[in-house]
Amino acid sequence: MSSFRLYRIIKTFLQFGLDELIPSHMLPWYAKLIRFTLFWLRNKHQDKPSALRLRLAIESLGPVFVKFGQMLSTRRDLLPEDFANELALLQDQVPAFDGELAKAIILKAIGEETFNQHFSDFDIQPLASASIAQVHTATLLQDGQSFEVVLKVLRPNITETILADVKVMSLFAGVVAKFLPDGKRLRPKEVVNEYRKTIIDELDLNREAANATLLKHNFSQGNASDSVLYVPKVYSDFSHENVMVMERIYGIGVGEIATLQGLGVDMKLLAERGVEVFFTQVFRDSFFHADMHPGNVFVDATHPADPTWIAIDCGICGTLNREDKRYLAENFVAFFNRDYRKVAELHVDSGWVPSETSVDEFEFAIRTVCEPIFNKPLSEISFGQVLVSLFNTARRFNMEVQPQLVLLQKTLLYIEGLGRQLYPQLDLWQTAKPFLENWVKQQMGVKAVFKKIKENLPFWNEKLPEMPDLLYDYLKTTQVTRQKQMHLFTELKAQQHKNHKIIIGTLLFSTLCICAAIIFH
Repeated sequence: MSSFRLYRIIKTFLQFGLDELIPSHMLPWYAKLIRFTLFWLRNKHQDKPSALRLRLAIESLGPVFVKFGQMLSTRRDLLPEDFANELALLQDQVPAFDGELAKAIILKAIGEETFNQHFSDFDIQPLASASIAQVHTATLLQDGQSFEVVLKVLRPNITETILADVKVMSLFAGVVAKFLPDGKRLRPKEVVNEYRKTIIDELDLNREAANATLLKHNFSQGNASDSVLYVPKVYSDFSHENVMVMERIYGIGVGEIATLQGLGVDMKLLAERGVEVFFTQVFRDSFFHADMHPGNVFVDATHPADPTWIAIDCGICGTLNREDKRYLAENFVAFFNRDYRKVAELHVDSGWVPSETSVDEFEFAIRTVCEPIFNKPLSEISFGQVLVSLFNTARRFNMEVQPQLVLLQKTLLYIEGLGRQLYPQLDLWQTAKPFLENWVKQQMGVKAVFKKIKENLPFWNEKLPEMPDLLYDYLKTTQVTRQKQMHLFTELKAQQHKNHKIIIGTLLFSTLCICAAIIFH
């Protein structure tokens, strides 16, 4: 880690007065001494609130910290509301790096001969630039056809930069955990580790290509409902760890509300389809795009009355297992019906909170938090905020951090935010409730039993001819085991009888010795 980089980070934190977030009486003498030796680094933003100073400091430290701040803004279960709101304003606007350098990286990954054979019209000027990578447009020549594509290329030396900055974050996380009054509850070390895993995954474009391919497959199965989301095609033959080639899309940014309205797009349908996209990914496919912020979501408004969502940048995706899906769906349905007892029982049954947790106390805590929310009209209730409130309450009962649920919460907050931005009157509850109730019914009804039997039929069909042999082997093994047990029991009984004789003999001998000693005396 560069000493200059470390100094710059410390300088930034001190000049924005972030050291003041830790009460003076909690700092050890050596920390105060170090702070005193850096006397020339004073707080230059004393007139600003602490949350604003934190955001400005993160922005000045560059893209790696900005991305961390964006991730942290979704952890409303850990942060005060004012800090979460400020961090949510972080914008990842990064200057592009040299286009010639980008081309050199692409040529090295793909191969100059392959590049010249299959690509033309490469634009040195990047189409877009982000913290980890930037994209350039080109034309792909393949099988006698030409396709408009974009080439995504990682920034040079970005891995080293990120790992160095994450080390610094870990250092500060240790300080926060030790000295901040609420440091242990905030679990800063776990948050940094979570961020490290997430951002390292984003550095492998092969992984992103695989995610995009799977997501596209899930929404391209010919069902009418699958037209709600379009994922650009990835050309895997030309993709590498640091370069990815994908179809170029022409869409309207989901945040360009005026443009969408000017084209006559059905905003209500678009918002409802956003909700449908989320629940379909989670409950039908168990695989969801976990980074659907406005920069990664576009709208195909070719048919304004039938708009389609377009998702790019699939570097961060989440999964849920069968049990998590079932418990989550039942939790949502119980919330819709305000059955807090059921919510408490589900959390205990799922193992998300310790088994010794009092269901009565947990139910009362959930009711206390959620009842005021339900006093509002359904269209004014934030689904994401209800989920955050639930996790906050559960954390008081020692709920362990569930990484898959953190990604889910983040995605839900994004989707709900986009939906309400497009159509403020969106009633997320009414949109989602029929979907969830239908899913629970499908998973737990008679049809679900027959479906599971049907799915397992090939397995049992394969194993059925082996059943007589397996049964014979089982009975034979059982008989041999029983004979061994009887033999061992007999040996044990004989050994006990022998030990009994030895004990009696020893007692008699000891008694005779004691008597002889008394007579002799």
